[in-house]
Amino acid sequence: MSPESLKYLLLGVLIFGVLVEKLLSYLNVKQPVPQVPPTLTEYLDAKKLEESKAYQREYFRFGLFSGLFSFILTFLFIWNGWFGAIDMWIGSFVPNPLIQSVLFFALIFIGSDVISLPFDYYGTFVIEEKFGFNKTTVQTFFTDKLKGYLLSILVGGGLLLVFLWLIHQMGPHFWWIFWIIAAVFMVVVNLFYTAWILPLFNKLTPLEDGELKHRIIHYARSVGFPLDNILVMDGSKRSAKANAFFSGFGKRKKVVLYDTLLEQHPPDELVAVLAHEVGHYKKKHIVLGMISSVLQIGLLLFLLSQFIFSETMSFALGGEAWSAQLNIIGFTMLFSPISMIIGMGMNWLSRKHEFEADAFAKDTFAGKPLAEALKTLSVKTLSNINPHPWYVFVNYSHPPLLERLQKLES
Repeated sequence: MSPESLKYLLLGVLIFGVLVEKLLSYLNVKQPVPQVPPTLTEYLDAKKLEESKAYQREYFRFGLFSGLFSFILTFLFIWNGWFGAIDMWIGSFVPNPLIQSVLFFALIFIGSDVISLPFDYYGTFVIEEKFGFNKTTVQTFFTDKLKGYLLSILVGGGLLLVFLWLIHQMGPHFWWIFWIIAAVFMVVVNLFYTAWILPLFNKLTPLEDGELKHRIIHYARSVGFPLDNILVMDGSKRSAKANAFFSGFGKRKKVVLYDTLLEQHPPDELVAVLAHEVGHYKKKHIVLGMISSVLQIGLLLFLLSQFIFSETMSFALGGEAWSAQLNIIGFTMLFSPISMIIGMGMNWLSRKHEFEADAFAKDTFAGKPLAEALKTLSVKTLSNINPHPWYVFVNYSHPPLLERLQKLES
C-alpha cells in the first residue's frame, strides 16, 4: 500500500469511528422519556425523569461539540502531515532517536491537554454544577491537574522511556519484553493503588467503629472473607455522586466507601453494596479482569510489532524517514476499530460479572437492600433508566438499572 493510500485509510477509520460514536449517542439521547416504572414509584417521579433526560441532552450536545473539535483537529493533522512536520522539526535539533521520540510524545501530550483543559473545566464547573453534582473548587481542579502531570511524568514518562528504548534497541522482539513489564506494573498498581496513588488526590480514613463496621465485618466473616481494611474516601470533595470499590489482593485487599455513600444509604444497603463487591472477589472477577487486560496488552503489542518498523506508515503521516513515534500514532488510529470490538466484548463480560455479583449478594445477604441501594444511586446520579440497547451493548460496563432490579426482585 502506498503512503497516500494509507493516509486515506487512516482518515476513513477516523471518520468511521466518529460516525459510529455519534450515531450511538444520538440514538441513546433520542430514547423517549418512559413512564415511571412501578418498582421506582417511591424513588422518582416524571419531573425527575425529565431532569435525567435534560442531563443526558446536555452531555450529548457537549460531546457533539468537543468530539467535532477533536475530529477536525485530528483530520487536519493527518491530511496536512502535521504529525510528520512536528517530528522533523524535533529531529532538526535533536540527533538522538530516543530523545526525539520522548520529546515528540511530550509535545503531543502537552498540546492535547492544553486543548482539552477548557472542555474539562466546562464539564465540571458548568454541566456538573448546573445539575448539582459538582463539589470541586477551582483550586482543587487545577491542583489535581498538576498532580496528574507529575504522575504522568514520573510513571507514564518512565514507562514510555522503557518502551521506546526497547523499540530502538531490541527491534521486533520488543513487544514480549515490554508485555512482561506492563503485566508486572499492572499487578503492582492494583496492589498499591490505595496506598500510593489515591492518597495524592483524596483523604482516606478507616471506617469508624460502630454498627456499620460491625455488620460489615460480621458479613465478611460469614462468607469466609476476612476484611480488616475498610476505608472511607472524601469523595464529597469533588462530587455529590457516590461510589464504592475494591482494590488489591490477599492481605492487601481493601474496600473503599465514598463518604457520600455513607450519607445516602442506611446500614442494610451499605452491607448489600459491600456484599456485591465481595461477590466480585469471590467469583474471581478481579483476577479474570486482570488476566483479560494483560492479554489485551499482549495482543496490542504484538500487532504493533508488525507495523512499528514500516516506513510507509511514517510517510503517510508526513514523515521523511522511518519514525517509531509516527508509527505508534498511526497504529493507534488503525487499531481503533479492533479496540472498539474488544471493548464491546469486555463490556459484555463486565455486565455478566455484575449480574453474578448481584446474585452473590442476594444469596449471601439479601436482594432487597441491594435493589434499594441501586435505586437511590440511580436516581441521585440522574442515570438513564431507558438507554438504547445498541448504546448499552457498545458502551455499558454495568447492566441497565431495570434489568438488575428484575433479577434482584424476582
